[in-house]
Amino acid sequence: MGVRQAATKLHISPAAARRPSSFLPIATVALLCSASYFLGAWQQHGGFSSRSASPSSVSIATAVACTTTTTTATRSTTRPRKRTPAGPALDFSAHHAAAADGAVLSSSGASAATRRYQACPARFSEYTPCEDVKRSLRYPRERLVYRERHCPTGRERLRCLVPAPAGYRNPFPWPASRDVAWFANVPHKELTVEKAVQNWIRVDGDKFRFPGGGTMFPHGANAYIDDIGKLIPLHDGSIRTALDTGCGVASWGAYLLSRDILAMSFAPRDSHEAQVQFALERGVPAMIGVLASNRLTYPARAFDMAHCSRCLIPWHLYDGLYLIEVDRVLRPGGYWILSGPPINWRKYWKGWERTKEDLNAEQQAIEAVARSLCWKKIKEVGDIAVWQKPANHASCKASHKSPPFCSHKNPDAAWYDKMEACVTPLPDVSDADEVAGGAVKKWPQRLTAVPPRISRGSIKGVTAKAFVQDTELWRKRVRHYKGVINQFEQKGRYRNVLDMNAGLSGFAAALANDPLWVMNMVPTVGNSSTLGVVYERGLIGSYQDWCEGMSTYPRTYDLIHADSVFTLYKNRCEMDVILLEMDRILRPEGTVIIRDDVDMLVKVKSAADGMRWDSQIVDHEDGPLVREKILLVVKTYWTAKEQDQQQQ
Repeated sequence: MGVRQAATKLHISPAAARRPSSFLPIATVALLCSASYFLGAWQQHGGFSSRSASPSSVSIATAVACTTTTTTATRSTTRPRKRTPAGPALDFSAHHAAAADGAVLSSSGASAATRRYQACPARFSEYTPCEDVKRSLRYPRERLVYRERHCPTGRERLRCLVPAPAGYRNPFPWPASRDVAWFANVPHKELTVEKAVQNWIRVDGDKFRFPGGGTMFPHGANAYIDDIGKLIPLHDGSIRTALDTGCGVASWGAYLLSRDILAMSFAPRDSHEAQVQFALERGVPAMIGVLASNRLTYPARAFDMAHCSRCLIPWHLYDGLYLIEVDRVLRPGGYWILSGPPINWRKYWKGWERTKEDLNAEQQAIEAVARSLCWKKIKEVGDIAVWQKPANHASCKASHKSPPFCSHKNPDAAWYDKMEACVTPLPDVSDADEVAGGAVKKWPQRLTAVPPRISRGSIKGVTAKAFVQDTELWRKRVRHYKGVINQFEQKGRYRNVLDMNAGLSGFAAALANDPLWVMNMVPTVGNSSTLGVVYERGLIGSYQDWCEGMSTYPRTYDLIHADSVFTLYKNRCEMDVILLEMDRILRPEGTVIIRDDVDMLVKVKSAADGMRWDSQIVDHEDGPLVREKILLVVKTYWTAKEQDQQQQ
């Protein structure tokens, strides 16, 4: 679709799209375009400094090639004249709160050379490429290895658009979505039957209701969290990031959000059909994951708190390997909370259908592993037990016998790296009271304070000054986004956001006061050490190779942000591999913001025009002379049923 044609769909501010006041001869256009290009290049390489264009004076970057005869560049000025918009704006609004009856929308303006991607069959509506159930059967069942990531390659890759199920509707806005979701979006009743007495989920006509219960908190997640808050400080900002292992439908994480605590919830794609999918549909941070043989995809010293509520993970087996992995990702002084078997076994042993001796032996084994990690048991009250990781290993190393300390050079390495039955050593300290690796400030001060990994020089090439500058840069960029996407500040429009190349998480930090959360993905190519900074700022994220699928269900995110992703992966994998994955995890009528060099964006737009995306290139926040541009995208609404009807 050409830029002018795309402008009829995109709903951006009038300042972002203008019709030139007069038409000049083609030769004059070509001359001016060439002059502007060389002037911009000269300016970027040391020319005279110039005042940045006002954020309100953004123009559509229509002159991406000087050979075009159908579009003209518009130069932005600090006080532009009011002009009539080029046409109805690109529409970022959500329309399908109820099922739509219209035909499939497509990029009708795409050039003849544009590849048009077909829809996948309806059976792929919940396709997760790296956790595909059929492919998983090729791998060992031992220690649940078959449920880990096993991604397709070559001809196994799907080269089609994953459809939404028939009758798909836009999710409820937050916070309503915490408690209710459309049945058509996740059409599975298995959990409503299997967990009926545990108050997880129930069907109510065309909706699912989430009462907030759980196996170990029948009185609701709020009451359960209150009980935890009597044991550890949940209310003073010292606990901000949490890890929920075996999360169910993530009610624990859902109710922590209202307390300014971000929980990364994970569970495998297993017999509890769609549990993570329900969590994501509710608007709660979650990923598909399992403790098996690989390290969790998070850096060392990431989480302030970890939690297991009847998660059925065998913490005492394999030399305590899984608890050792929790120790790796816990911050110094962090807490581990366990409820469910074997805690309070004297009360529940009959209901759990296990012997007293068996449950007692399991608890003693867990206690022994915790002691070997130098953890201190804070308290066991009723159904809840809490341990605390030491602030440093000064005293632990002197008395420690087993398991041994790891010799792994990079404790943050966690992309297909194997777990080891050894303790990840904490950074050295000068005295027994010092927090290893540096203490973080309480929330919300830790969001903008210089993270310890930067202040201590652990991140190569990043200084405290560079961190502050990055924070300010992203505040400016987000202001620009909000200026060109009118719905950005519409309450409830965007609940969850994916940043595909988070860096120091400046983009997420700039959105911290908005009613949404950001999943900060740090590519495994480039400087992946910045994920530790993300967590020290009180945000969450994961490692990711964008030549592979993400461990999430289709239609997870309302907005995807991609800063220089395509330049980063140039010559690493085909562009459409990344674009098709973006389409899979983006909700219908969701938004994409892609920043990159203009030449790269032209190629991306050409591919996107064959994917039922409406797109438009706009100028950089500093004006039209900057080579980096921004591609704004809206994914059109269509479902598997509509696709089938169109093909008949």
